Order: sequence, then structure tokens, then C-alpha cells
Amino acid sequence: MNNAIKINNLTKKFGNFTAVDNISFDVQKGEIFGFLGANGAGKTTAMRMLCGLSVPTSGSGVVAGFDMTTESEKIKRNIGYMSQKFSLYEDLTVWENFRYYAAIYGVRGREIATRTTGMLRELNFYADRDTLVKDLPLGWKQKLAFSTAVFHRPEIVFLDEPTGGVDPLTRRQFWELIYKAAESGVTIFVTTHYMDEAEYCDRVSIMVDGRIEAMDSPANLKQHFGADSMDGVFRQLARKAQRTD
Repeated sequence: MNNAIKINNLTKKFGNFTAVDNISFDVQKGEIFGFLGANGAGKTTAMRMLCGLSVPTSGSGVVAGFDMTTESEKIKRNIGYMSQKFSLYEDLTVWENFRYYAAIYGVRGREIATRTTGMLRELNFYADRDTLVKDLPLGWKQKLAFSTAVFHRPEIVFLDEPTGGVDPLTRRQFWELIYKAAESGVTIFVTTHYMDEAEYCDRVSIMVDGRIEAMDSPANLKQHFGADSMDGVFRQLARKAQRTD
């Protein structure tokens, strides 16, 4: 099976409010999949279900080979996650953050030092391995957060607006890390508010009011909607939104 994620008729309701409304899609292994939507569209709720943090009201899905409704703990152990807040421990050193996340995900002791050394050298961080995270520049923290998210070699890494607050050059450098991870076979599931980043994805879905209104490659979406950029596509679809919360 080549699907890293396969979702069928996934729905999430909160009382009378339907946050995610009967969505279906799949993501191929090694694919960079952009999951877009304006605030209130339902993408955060959908991502929480995919990460095993919220139980669907109805529908079904498989993430990293595990059932969303019955194997959420297994999903959590086999994915990586990075948010805009980076989930790093500011009062620990660079090296200690790696060791901490390695232990959480069950990486064996003798593997931790080897992988950590390799990653730090690859990132040109080795000389700063004993630096407290709070003393690092923002762009370095971003790269470190991504590296800790993939340290345990997950099948899928979820990136929830990971480039917020950083400059365009740093964002582009960060995407080089994403490309490298995807080339190694890691599936990338990313949400972003930056439409230029949507151009970097293999495929993009766009949610409006809890539903997926469009899904295809950036080139095909631009052609279909007669737009010269993904921002133009997004604006056309976002105008359809009726809810704001």
C-alpha cells in the first residue's frame, strides 16, 4: 500500500457545530501535502484527528498504517509533529533537547548519541550542542524543532504552520530540510498561511467551512481557477466561506 494517510468521510461535530464535514482524501508515502484553509475552515480540527489527539464523530481513516479510531496511541508513536511554537525546551541545551525527544519516542540508548551527532553536524550545530535553546536565533530554533520532530524516523511528520514569524530566506532554507526529508521517504503534511509555500507542495487541498473545496497539484489548481498564483486560487475559494469561527 502506497498510502501514508487514507481518510474516508471524516466528520467532527461539537454539539450542533460541524467543524469537519465529511472529508475524504489520501496522501502518498513520501509526498509533500499542503493542507490549507482560512481561520475557522476546520483544518486544525482535522489535523488533531489525524494525529490521534481527537476522536472523529464519524468516518474512518488510517494514518501510518494505524486506524484512527482504535489505534490512536500507535499513531502518536509513529508520527512527528512540529508547530509554530516549536515545542522545544528553552532551558535545555541543543543536545539535551535531542536526548529528551529521543527518549520520548523510544529511540534506543546507543542510537541516541550516534543520531544526535550526525544531525548536529549536518545542521552545522555541533559547536553549539551545549548552547541553551533560548539563546539560539529564531531560524536555528526552527531547524532544531524540525530535526527533533523527525529524529525517531517517523513515517509522517505533521507541520502546523512551522514557518510563522521567520523571514523569507529562513523559510526557504527550512523548506530545503523538508525536501530532504521527503526524498528520504518521509511523508510531509503541512499547514501554512504562506501561499508561496503552497507552490512547494506536490499536492494541495483547500478547506472551506469544514469541507475540501479543491485538491490537486499547484499547477493544476492554478490552471483550473485561471490564477497565476496559489494566492489567487486561495482567494477565490476563501470568498465562499460563510462561517468565521
